[in-house]
Amino acid sequence: MNPNRVAAMWLLYRRIKRRRIKRKYWIHPINRSREHTGIFYTLFEELRHDGSKFFNFFRMSIASFDELHEKLKNEIQHQNTKMRNCIPSRERLALTLRYLASGCTFTDLHYSFRVGISTARKIVKEVCQAIWLVMKNECIRELSKYQLETIASDFEKNANFPHCIGAVDGKHVRINCPIRSGSMFFNYKDYYSVVLMAVADSKYRFVYVNVGSFGKDCDPSIFKQSTLWQSIQTNSIQLPEEKCLPGTESPKVPYYFVGDEAFGLHTHLMRPYGGTHLTLEKKIFNYRLCRARRYVECAFGILSNKWRIFHRPINAEPEFAVDIVKACIVLHNFVRERDGYLPEDTTTISGLEDLPRAPTARGGLQANDVRKILSKYFVTPIGAVPWQMSKV
Repeated sequence: MNPNRVAAMWLLYRRIKRRRIKRKYWIHPINRSREHTGIFYTLFEELRHDGSKFFNFFRMSIASFDELHEKLKNEIQHQNTKMRNCIPSRERLALTLRYLASGCTFTDLHYSFRVGISTARKIVKEVCQAIWLVMKNECIRELSKYQLETIASDFEKNANFPHCIGAVDGKHVRINCPIRSGSMFFNYKDYYSVVLMAVADSKYRFVYVNVGSFGKDCDPSIFKQSTLWQSIQTNSIQLPEEKCLPGTESPKVPYYFVGDEAFGLHTHLMRPYGGTHLTLEKKIFNYRLCRARRYVECAFGILSNKWRIFHRPINAEPEFAVDIVKACIVLHNFVRERDGYLPEDTTTISGLEDLPRAPTARGGLQANDVRKILSKYFVTPIGAVPWQMSKV
């Protein structure tokens, strides 16, 4: 008989035999004591008596947890069966938040919450999907003309950068090697990742996200292919009308996003001047743009340090990893709206890596003209800030 055929038959036999192996326990003895020794039943109520400890454990206040549970409970609650009672919705939410906040593994959840590893995995996936489904429209509203005007007004007040409707950047989110993925998720840093592309306002909130692009992709291509940019190009999103810069009477200047050197210059996307031998005007423009762009960098820093799942590779297939990232984005905005800024909200980015710098096409004449107008404006008495000369 052909040796290859014999080997194939042996592998088939082993696979069939493995399937016939019966589970040793319907519910493992460790998990049977969930309602007596599980962390939700032994610690949760104690934490509710200490607001700071509760916040440290779940990364949100007690009031925020209760509000979030009230919004999600119909989506994440299961029905009891004749065989066994379901895990309550409040416990499901607590388990998921602890997973996202601590960056622990599903095995860790198994031992602490006393649920099966596959059960913990299923709960996290269901709750993350529910967070995005239920909370997305509330926490990441569709960009309207009024909202963009508000964002621009805040950037002018907080960053001294007029007409800016958001700071854009992208980061790699590390994942374990997906099965049969080839090199699509393998990035220039030599690890596997999905890409998180986001736009932030000057209050460190994400106003637009695009999650799930391959790790091998770079900033410009992802942003230019995003639904946001396509909507701008097709006028599906109404941008504020062009206006003169504050304190001037002409010319009129459009509204735009700001990005780093990786992005191509466009009428609606300003980037720094490249090169080393720059004029004073260009250096000051680059400094002022950097001040505006830092808000998205700081937002990423707050995100990754609050939700420490980003501190290690996510042990899940890419689709599940995308669900996790989107849930964290929603929770980031939700907590900032309810609980505000806290000292532990460090803005140092941990676990998220920059995307590669790809060659970009030169901006058109109109885009270059807009950048020149801004450069000149920032060195006038009206547009300058007192400290800028010491920063260039």
